[in-house]
Amino acid sequence: MTWPTDLGPILRLLRAMRIWKAVLSLLFLLWWDSQGWSYPGGCTIKKKQKRQQVRAHWLTKQLVELGSAFIKLGQLLSARPDVLPAGWVSELADLQDKVPAFHFEKALAVLKQELGPKCEEIIDIDQKPLGAASLAQVHRARLKNGREIVLKIQRPGLERLFRLDLEVMQQVAAVLQKNPNWSKGRDFVGIAKECQRVLLRELDFRLEAQYAARFRQQFLDDPEIKVPRVIWELSSQKLLCLDYLPGIKVNDRNAILKSGIDPSLVAEIGATSYLKQLVKFGFFHADPHPGNLAVSATGALIYYDFGMMGLVSDGLRKRLGSMVSAAAARDAGKLVEECQSAGLIASGVEIGPVRRLVKVMLKEALTPPFSQNIIEKLSGDIYDLVYEKPFRLPAELIFVMRALTTFEGVGRSLDPSFNLMAIAKPYLIPLMSSNNANPNELINELGRQVGALGSKAVGLPKRLDESLERLEQGDLQLQIRMGESDRQLRRMINAQQAMGQSILLGCLGIAAALLGASNRPMLAIIPLFPAFPIGLGWLKLQLRMKREARIDKLPSQ
Repeated sequence: MTWPTDLGPILRLLRAMRIWKAVLSLLFLLWWDSQGWSYPGGCTIKKKQKRQQVRAHWLTKQLVELGSAFIKLGQLLSARPDVLPAGWVSELADLQDKVPAFHFEKALAVLKQELGPKCEEIIDIDQKPLGAASLAQVHRARLKNGREIVLKIQRPGLERLFRLDLEVMQQVAAVLQKNPNWSKGRDFVGIAKECQRVLLRELDFRLEAQYAARFRQQFLDDPEIKVPRVIWELSSQKLLCLDYLPGIKVNDRNAILKSGIDPSLVAEIGATSYLKQLVKFGFFHADPHPGNLAVSATGALIYYDFGMMGLVSDGLRKRLGSMVSAAAARDAGKLVEECQSAGLIASGVEIGPVRRLVKVMLKEALTPPFSQNIIEKLSGDIYDLVYEKPFRLPAELIFVMRALTTFEGVGRSLDPSFNLMAIAKPYLIPLMSSNNANPNELINELGRQVGALGSKAVGLPKRLDESLERLEQGDLQLQIRMGESDRQLRRMINAQQAMGQSILLGCLGIAAALLGASNRPMLAIIPLFPAFPIGLGWLKLQLRMKREARIDKLPSQ
């Protein structure tokens, strides 16, 4: 659906109603799919996956119809398995190349508006775009001096519609956050704010120009990586001008082979370059899907589209180093602590099941023979659990996980034996030692720990005296948390409730049968009225007990 750029009050209201209709439909479908009785013949994994596929197609269609802001939102949600079920998340990755192009006349109008007299420097503009995305489309052109270029032209009137859609997104997030059932373990307001920040930044192509220049600077001395040069004098807020670098799409394996290039070498070059971005530079391409990667005639890897870039802060690098060290040592307890500190696990949750899940993940990832698609496999194993369990992704890690998963898929399309973990090993070692790279940092950290210990020791006698005084006065309360015991108690309570409901349903069934055999068989309907809500409660309880049993089956060692 196309929306006018100059939205009046009525059209703004209609637009908001259209968005809310999609949101309410989504919430209903999520609720419906979570009910075991909604599956004819019983809920099975195959039936659940099939329905999720159908729902995911529906969601993708809805986002495309809603327009650019929601297409970008879908791309961001594809890295959030804690918000949507696994089948939905994986489908959202197909949103890149499904946007129709806008008319060439509109592209020329934007070009003239942004450049003014400088527009005369550009000649031979191809009317057919090289590609069209949710924010812009790209046209090949040539300058008067013969220089081959590409022009990334923003969709006309996009910013005004963007801001309206983002405003409605904030309202939706605030409503969802107030519902304790939906907001448990999920920060919808924070997600909406992060989406707003990211999307508004993408509207300013001057930032993308800076990102492209910085990214190119990182690989200037690397002949295996090519990044187009920014032509600053022909770039603006809504226009980005770059050198034209032709290449073969990275997932076109047959074309790469015909060019005499080894696809496995391309996969290795791509993985190595990406690991360098994460570990060495801390500035990385956050959207490395096949449409943004190409292979030159010499076998070098070409990067396109720098609107979505990620930055790994020094603090996160240190935290990641500790997490990698704990994972290498198979120390699930330490890894869980680091995940809590990094914000990956919500505070105040029962750690026992989470720790056992982490042990299983470490065993899968670190036990030979190593799986060729280990990242995808681990993601597939935890996506369903992430949606229901207390995992969440900080903003800094969203793009890292998404990019690694995407790049692993690109590597496997080029080389069936591609193994990202094997290539990553040399880069993980310096990451593990990054915390202690500087002796002064180690001394400072030791000093901070000694100081913290000293302050606690000084205050210990006073705290003990206060506690003893409260104990004498009878004001001291002792609270003990026993995770495993609590879980066993909860299981017993659920079993008792299920037994009670089963007995009650049986009694109501007998009553209905007796009344049906009496002189007034219509009275048999009376026991069926209370039986219906009791039966629904019994089904929900059975599903809950099955989910908890699945976690309990995870090995403790």
